[in-house]
Amino acid sequence: MKKRKICVVTGTRAEYGLLYWLMKEIQKDPELELQIIVTGMHLSPEFGLTYRQIESDGFIINKKVEMLLSSDTSVSIVKSMGLGIIGLSDAISSLKPDILIILGDRFEALAAAQTALILKIPIAHLHGGEKTYGAYDDSIRHAITKMSYIHFVSTEGHRNRVIRLGEQPNRVFNVGAPGIENIMKLKLLSKAELEESLNMHLNKPVFLITYHPTTLSTDPLEGINELLTVLNEFECATMIFTKANADNDGRKINELISHFVTENPRKRKIFDSLGQLRYLSLLKYADIVIGNSSSGLLEAPYLNTPTVNIGDRQKGRERPLSVIDCLPNMNQIRSAIKKALNYQVNNENSIRIFGDGNTSEKITNILKQINIQSTMKEFYDGDR
Repeated sequence: MKKRKICVVTGTRAEYGLLYWLMKEIQKDPELELQIIVTGMHLSPEFGLTYRQIESDGFIINKKVEMLLSSDTSVSIVKSMGLGIIGLSDAISSLKPDILIILGDRFEALAAAQTALILKIPIAHLHGGEKTYGAYDDSIRHAITKMSYIHFVSTEGHRNRVIRLGEQPNRVFNVGAPGIENIMKLKLLSKAELEESLNMHLNKPVFLITYHPTTLSTDPLEGINELLTVLNEFECATMIFTKANADNDGRKINELISHFVTENPRKRKIFDSLGQLRYLSLLKYADIVIGNSSSGLLEAPYLNTPTVNIGDRQKGRERPLSVIDCLPNMNQIRSAIKKALNYQVNNENSIRIFGDGNTSEKITNILKQINIQSTMKEFYDGDR
């Protein structure tokens, strides 16, 4: 029997962490053939050459597509997308997958979706139907939805939104968030193992901080200086930063954080990439998560860790009560951190809205069974 070829495109460390168990599920299924295209931040020394982690996890990378320019301006992002389309067109046309899997809403994903659309490769999109008003990722996500044939969403509300965008209900599946599967399946490090791996003591309180540019703001650096000024007031805290994404002005954020870290290297560290195991382990032992990363809204509540979510980058995304939102000014950030340090997360207020952690098996079964005869779609206007 001919195997159905499923090609996964990944461009960032965080995205790969979410795709890991799905890739493993596809890899072991006798009816499917896994193909992997690696691009974007994975191939950049600045972001830790994280393609090596993919290989060490036992995967074979079929194609590497260089696309990321060594710059973080808006123009460089657009040029990177152009390079990505050129490289991805060769890679995808060579591999000839039956289905291309894309997760999320980044510019690397948009380049892959545009390429697959023109090459008539059916796209299976993960995490559609969500809202993040503070970043151009929001528009990218909805654009990818309209280019995709199969939709794997994380909540019923997101499923309904994808359908309202005109997608046929029988091709929109609520499978939960794949990141939750990591929490359920990974054997997280003990505190001692984590301290040894990080080469630092996790003396309380522990702050895990990730701050990305707010790309639709007139100032993508909005809030970072205010955050660092407030963090200086918490001298006793252990602070661990992960670098901002390769969005416009992400490099400037990383430079500001690096300077902040050097002022107290015994209590502060910045990492290019922690990897999924260390990141989730740290998420478990952290007293609070601070910044504007989606992991503070999706994964942190499942580990009973409160989140301080700053600014508009995640505005519109569903979140449980353990997420404390604040504006990107010093008074609100300070107040939110103090509130989070005193917040008691329990099963009642940490509502687990993103599924039960069985996402990969659900997706794999659908990938095997779904009938695809053409990539042509009709706009769904509801029952008339």
